[in-house]
Amino acid sequence: MKKVYLLSTVAALSLSSALFADESAGGINLFDDLKFDGQVRLRYENADVADNDKDAGSAFTARTRLGVVANSVAGSSMLGFGLEGVSVNNFGYDDYFSTANGRTEYDAIVDPDQARLTQGYMAIKLPAKTIIKAGRQIVNLDNQRFIGSVDWRQMPQSFDAVALISNPLEPLNIVAAYVFGINPVKKYVLADRATETSSALVNLSYKIVPQVTLSAYSYMLGSISDTYGAALHGKVKATPELSLNYRAEYAMQSDPSLEYRVEDVKADATYLNLELAASYNALTLGVGYEVLGEAGDDVNNGFMTPLATLHKFNGWADVFLGSNNANGLIDSNVMAGYNDKTLGNLALVYHSFSAQSGEEDLGSEIDVSYGSKISAIKGLGVLLKGAFFSAGDESIALVAKDKTVGWVQLDYQF
Repeated sequence: MKKVYLLSTVAALSLSSALFADESAGGINLFDDLKFDGQVRLRYENADVADNDKDAGSAFTARTRLGVVANSVAGSSMLGFGLEGVSVNNFGYDDYFSTANGRTEYDAIVDPDQARLTQGYMAIKLPAKTIIKAGRQIVNLDNQRFIGSVDWRQMPQSFDAVALISNPLEPLNIVAAYVFGINPVKKYVLADRATETSSALVNLSYKIVPQVTLSAYSYMLGSISDTYGAALHGKVKATPELSLNYRAEYAMQSDPSLEYRVEDVKADATYLNLELAASYNALTLGVGYEVLGEAGDDVNNGFMTPLATLHKFNGWADVFLGSNNANGLIDSNVMAGYNDKTLGNLALVYHSFSAQSGEEDLGSEIDVSYGSKISAIKGLGVLLKGAFFSAGDESIALVAKDKTVGWVQLDYQF
C-alpha cells in the first residue's frame, strides 16, 4: 500500500509543476478548476503542571499552511488531486518539551518544529456522487471522537489511505477507508515517515427525518482494537428562537481483527455518550455525560480512542490525553455559550471526572474561551482560551497533579 501513496503523491506533484503553464508558449493547460487556500496561525501557549519538579512550558509557535485542490485534470471532470503542506516553527523559542527537542525539564506542549506534506492524493469521481481518494489525506468522521485531524495542534494528523466517499441517496452518506499509514501531530521518529498500520474504517450516516440522523460505524485499528457503535443525533427547531441539539451514542470495543507487527492484543470495553444542548437566540446551555468504560477481564486498557481529536473531549487541559485507565473514565459536564457575530463567541465548560470502577474522584476542570473575528481584516480571528484542572483522589497517580494551560492565538486564513 505504500506504493499507492507514493505513486499518487508523485503524480500530484508532477501535475502541479504545470499549474501555470502558458498555452501560447507551447505549454499544456492541465487544470480548469483550481482552488488555493492557506493559513497563518500564531499561538502563545503556557502549560504548568503543579509539583512535578518541572518548569512551566512556554511556547510561541506559528503554523503556515498552503493547499491547492484541482477538481478537473486534463479536461476530465472525473480526475482531481489535492496537495497541502504545513510548516510549524518556534523561532528558536523552545522553553517547553515538544516531545522531540529533549527539553524534559519543561512541561509538555506538543508542537515541535517540523514541516510535512499533510495531503497529497489523487481523486477519481464516479457516478452516484462517489469519489475514490488515494494518498495522504485528512479524515474527520462524525464528531471526531474516534477519527479526526487533531487540528487544534499546529501540525494536524493525516492518514495514508485509500478512501471511498459516497452519497448515493440524498439521506445516506458512506465513508470507507483502508489506512496503511498514520501521520500524527508529533514529529516523525528517526527515518520513519509515518506510523505504519493496517486498519479499516467504515462510517454510515442516514438522515431518517430532518431532525434525526442515525450513524453506525466500524473502526478496525490494526493491533489496537475493533470498535463498533451507533449514534442518534440531530437538531430540533422548537420555535424560531429555540433549538435543541442532542446526541445519544453507544459503542463496544473488542480484540483487533487486523494485526500489524503486534499479535495477541486484547481489548474489552464499552462507551456511552449522552449530550443535550438548548440554544435560544445567541445563548446556549448544555449538559453531557460520557463514559469510557473500564477494562474487561485480563485486559489492561479501558476504552481507547487513539485516533480521535482528543482535545475536544474530557477537558482542554488534556490531562486524560491518551489515557488508558483500566478503571474507566466518567466525564459529567455542563456548558454555557454566547455566540454573537459582532461581539464574538464566549464559552464556559465545567467537567467533573470520576473512575467508573469504584467511582474515585479524578478531579474537575473549568474551561473558558473567547473568540472573535477582526472585522478590519478579512479572514483574521483572535482566540483567548484557558483550562484549569484540579486533581482529585491522589491515589490515582495518572491525574494526581493540578494543571493550568492558557492560549493566545491569531489565525489568518485566505
